[in-house]
Amino acid sequence: MSKAYRGVMKARIKKLFGGKVTIGKAKKLKARKNATPRDKQLANWFINMQTNRPNPITKRKDPVVGTGKKPKGSNRRLYTDENPRDTVSIKFATPSDARKTVAKVKKINKPFARKIQILTVGEQRAKVMNKSQVVAIFKKGKEAIRKARKNV
Repeated sequence: MSKAYRGVMKARIKKLFGGKVTIGKAKKLKARKNATPRDKQLANWFINMQTNRPNPITKRKDPVVGTGKKPKGSNRRLYTDENPRDTVSIKFATPSDARKTVAKVKKINKPFARKIQILTVGEQRAKVMNKSQVVAIFKKGKEAIRKARKNV
């Protein structure tokens, strides 16, 4: 062996067997009578890398429901309701609908942030639909919830 060989497996296999590096060629390199310890080490490394590699074709399982992580290939999407029993419906077609929604949100047993989120969604949707009266009702509802939280 010449001193120019520095343990690069690809070069070594190409010189001895020609072509691409495969598991079979790595095993042949390792089994040679005059194989160096470095040859054996590199061959073992290559074989382990190729045999322990996860198969990219296998589909990953869906993440746990409720974690908010929904992968690209999953059937669960961003706007899918994972727990429909937990959902608070929002009505904002008329000012009376908005008042009823605000009253409902004030009564429900949810954290403060969730209540604000619900009313913000209603407010934003009403704003897009140019319903300024409904927007004002949702804003007043949010202020009332904030005020009640401060007083407690």
